[in-house]
Amino acid sequence: MKAQFRSVSDSSVASSDRGVSGSDDDRMLPKRRSRLPQKLAVSLALVLLGGGITAGLGYALHLPNQNPLALTASSQPGTVAPASGSGRLLGAAADPNFIENIVNQVGPAVVRIDSTRTVTTQVPEMFRDPFFRQFFGDQMPDMPSQQTERGVGSGFIIGDSGRIITNAHVVDGADTVKVTLKDGRSFDGKVLGEDMVTDVAVIQVDAKSLPTAGVGDSDQLRPGQWAIAIGNPLGLDNTVTAGIISATGRSSGEVGVPDKRVNFIQTDAAINPGNSGGPLLNDQGQVIGMNTAIIQGAQSIGFAIPINTVQQIADQLAAQGKVDHAYLGIQMVTLTSAVQQEINSDPNSGLSINEDSGVLIARVMPDSPAAKAGLRAGDVIHQIAGRSITQADDVQQLVEQTHLGSELQVQVNRNGQPQTITVRPEAFPAQPGS
Repeated sequence: MKAQFRSVSDSSVASSDRGVSGSDDDRMLPKRRSRLPQKLAVSLALVLLGGGITAGLGYALHLPNQNPLALTASSQPGTVAPASGSGRLLGAAADPNFIENIVNQVGPAVVRIDSTRTVTTQVPEMFRDPFFRQFFGDQMPDMPSQQTERGVGSGFIIGDSGRIITNAHVVDGADTVKVTLKDGRSFDGKVLGEDMVTDVAVIQVDAKSLPTAGVGDSDQLRPGQWAIAIGNPLGLDNTVTAGIISATGRSSGEVGVPDKRVNFIQTDAAINPGNSGGPLLNDQGQVIGMNTAIIQGAQSIGFAIPINTVQQIADQLAAQGKVDHAYLGIQMVTLTSAVQQEINSDPNSGLSINEDSGVLIARVMPDSPAAKAGLRAGDVIHQIAGRSITQADDVQQLVEQTHLGSELQVQVNRNGQPQTITVRPEAFPAQPGS
């Protein structure tokens, strides 16, 4: 299922005509608004690997429905092994069959998540017109007022008390959630909370002594290390693929999802729709990330949320059902000489930039903390809270670390004059349908 993340706020790459949450919110923008050249718009079409919530009985990509495979786990997960670099020969260095061993160890803790939701179908007004119905008689289309949509994704168990982690987009808006283990057992799941900003969700099932996956440290990842993915791509349960960590610290702006607050892991391990929410493992069998998205049309370019981020968000979701993210309400772009030249040469940009470094505010959202504080489109940010700012992602990271309601001193250059503006970040606004 193909989709695009919507821009909501504090976007690190500004699009020319995107509002707070896409084109539907353009009506909220000021009548006179600055517009960046089209070449600067970065919005990579991503495939959300959960298969989203697909219409009717089919899975993502219109594959026929399949029953969960009843597989017998060959072993229960054991003790978490030491991380790579600990001095012991582990993983690939010790055993050429290490992937098989990891699958036997972690596979039972990887689950399939089937979700359903009921949507109301809006019947066109003309079909209700008595004259129209009299004219067409029995040939009138029978349009149901409600429709059930189904989706499939993956997840993994991190606690023997029945706590399961998956992507928020796998369960977003779901009425029912069913969790199926590798050994064939199925449980009704309850969504404890979901955070669309980081795409993390927590599910609870009423079961004890479940197999669990050990967790590693995603801060220690390096490009070139092993990466193993387990999940249910296209409804094919317990599929295993392997590759390497291609890169770490891919910002949401680089990936093309500026409304997300994640520095992604990039991997070439094959992942597909249905893998979403499944674990990405290292050569010790430890979870280092949660598989989330791939770039449409590309090959061997997948993205996972680092497990350290996943755990932090999951703990808050389990405790309070939500996560409050600090928010300014700006769209921005990192300035370079090329960006400056392109903006100044476009008569439709509405901006005239006299510097080639810093972070340009391309748009300020109405009624946002930035708007209330007096920040304007065309301002160039150079410092926040005394820290030099050179990249748009620097702003996102600083804001994310800020407590709601606290004061942020933002130093900007406005029409060649330095100014310091005090902004009080507020809670990230809820997205429609979330």
